[in-house]
Amino acid sequence: MIIVLRQGTQQKEIDQLTELLTSQGGITVNPVYGSEITILGLIGDTTRIDSTRVESYHCVERIMHVAEPYKKANRMFHPEDTVVDVSGVAVGGGRLAVMAGPCSVESREQITGVAAAVKESGAAILRGGAFKPRTSPYAFQGLKYEGLELLKAAREATGLPIVSELMSPNDIERFVEDVDCIQVGARNMQNFDLLRQLGRTRKPILLKRGMSATIEEWLMSAEYIMSEGNENVILCERGIRTFETYTRNTLDIGAVPVVKRLSHLPVIVDPSHGTGKRWMVEPMARAAIAVGADGLMIEVHNDPQHALCDGQQSITPDAFDEVMKDIRQIAAAVGREI
Repeated sequence: MIIVLRQGTQQKEIDQLTELLTSQGGITVNPVYGSEITILGLIGDTTRIDSTRVESYHCVERIMHVAEPYKKANRMFHPEDTVVDVSGVAVGGGRLAVMAGPCSVESREQITGVAAAVKESGAAILRGGAFKPRTSPYAFQGLKYEGLELLKAAREATGLPIVSELMSPNDIERFVEDVDCIQVGARNMQNFDLLRQLGRTRKPILLKRGMSATIEEWLMSAEYIMSEGNENVILCERGIRTFETYTRNTLDIGAVPVVKRLSHLPVIVDPSHGTGKRWMVEPMARAAIAVGADGLMIEVHNDPQHALCDGQQSITPDAFDEVMKDIRQIAAAVGREI
């Protein structure tokens, strides 16, 4: 349930109404103060609330019932777009945030070199995998803690905030300390215990869509994080599994405007994992910006042919520079900037 308040409502009136609502028991009231309107979002069993009595309060403009199971992630609860601060980089809002870097950290020379190159081209955040979830147990699994240290060295050298994927709840404290944004990969999107624990931190969380997840399931996963108090959630569309086999996944570009309509959370797109083909990264990056994405996550490697992970979908720093020049024009056409 959402209660929309009249413009000019005083805090004293809000407090009185909140006291009435919470006295029913089992109700949590979440006030959202917007630039134009203030709303009260109610979470819990609202069936015991006497709507007629609530509407009798002068400060109440109207009452709206929320049908969707996700509440905190719902745009009705938070009409204005959320902007997540990743160590000084805004994700959401008018400026687009581009995250770029190798699928996996392989060496100090590799990660610092790529970091410097993508920064020069306009990337705002460095991505890099220290722990790599792989389909085969025999494939390269990442440098793990050594990889985190190399990412930190690249951050120190370039000033770029870092985002990296967390695999185990046992490493949450380490990731909170070491990285600027914690990535939850597609395979862990519905690891609800992990999501709840991340919700008890205040670290920005990049939540990738599961490979077979519906949009509602994706938003419900965000709800798990937000329900524990962490509302710094960034959604990432990275392709879903369909019957098509030509591409690695089917990049669901249509999910971007849908999520922007349903939720206030920022949404970025990963055209690298979404297609699995480096030559498709640029056109899908263009499409993502055109439909309203708040940013991109692109895999960039200095030597894709010899990459230890996902070389077939990684582009070179020179190619990334061309992509950035291209999407700047698209951004300008839709009223955004990089």
